[in-house]
Amino acid sequence: MDLANRPALARSLAVTVTVLGGVALATQSRVNGQLAAHIHDGLFAALISFTVGFLILIVVVAVSPGSRAGLPKVFSAVRESRLRPWQCLGGAAGAFFVTSQGLTVSVLGVAMFTVAAVCGQVVSGLLVDRAGLGPGGPRPITPTRAIGAVLAVAAVTAAVSDEFDSPSRLWLSLIPALGGFGLGWAQAVNGRVRVVAGSVSVASLVNFGVGTLGLALACVVDAVVRGFPTALPPDAILYVGGALGVLGVSASVFAVRFIGVLMVSLGMISGQIAGAVLFDLTGPGIEPATLVGVVVTLLAAGVASIPSGRPLKGRRT
Repeated sequence: MDLANRPALARSLAVTVTVLGGVALATQSRVNGQLAAHIHDGLFAALISFTVGFLILIVVVAVSPGSRAGLPKVFSAVRESRLRPWQCLGGAAGAFFVTSQGLTVSVLGVAMFTVAAVCGQVVSGLLVDRAGLGPGGPRPITPTRAIGAVLAVAAVTAAVSDEFDSPSRLWLSLIPALGGFGLGWAQAVNGRVRVVAGSVSVASLVNFGVGTLGLALACVVDAVVRGFPTALPPDAILYVGGALGVLGVSASVFAVRFIGVLMVSLGMISGQIAGAVLFDLTGPGIEPATLVGVVVTLLAAGVASIPSGRPLKGRRT
């Protein structure tokens, strides 16, 4: 099916995929945070997660003739400057974000981490879309998109407001905020790789390959300074973060071409809050603030998707 010729269907499918990707990322944050707590090392936890995802994607690309044909296209595009080398480095931002999960979730708590990351994501989504870094071209900052971004931050803040307990650690939230900002840029450049390769799995493989290499180098330094983790936990569920990351990255790679970085971010955020609700259903129960956050986040995505006439700052034509 050629989605490019069916824009309404493409947008609907892209939003649905990003929400599901957000649920996967919400689960990944919990898994990676627990793995980091067990081995007492956020960097090695991130490396394990990325390595698992990288190995999965190697297998996926190897068994798919279409995906195998996409890899040479990426190399050729870089050689011919149709794809800049820096546009292949989205995995570095993803690696930093996953590392920030392991480094800060246990200190900040899921609440503060989520709010900081969401703030970074929505600001990045607005700016990256406006600059046209994604495959869909420039998307101006219109009133509805700006209102949607503000509503998203307010929604996540409301959803986790009952969990705030350490305002003195606010400075540490700059790490996940920077990680969230980097995710917006990564979604844009990964989308460009996908267009060149003609394959979501190839673009995801490039992302995970770059991230794994960067984390491996960081872990070498970490091992010299602190030593290796003493023992890995036997619980297999703690190693599924990489697979969940593959789902999240692949969702954004697929969707960004059709709906832009901001809408991908809002869809992911909706999924992350929905994931929190699902976890609450199997736990102590759903907090009213979480339900409010879900509703307002969906409202934010709806508002941001409404076309509005002019950008907030007029552009010369």
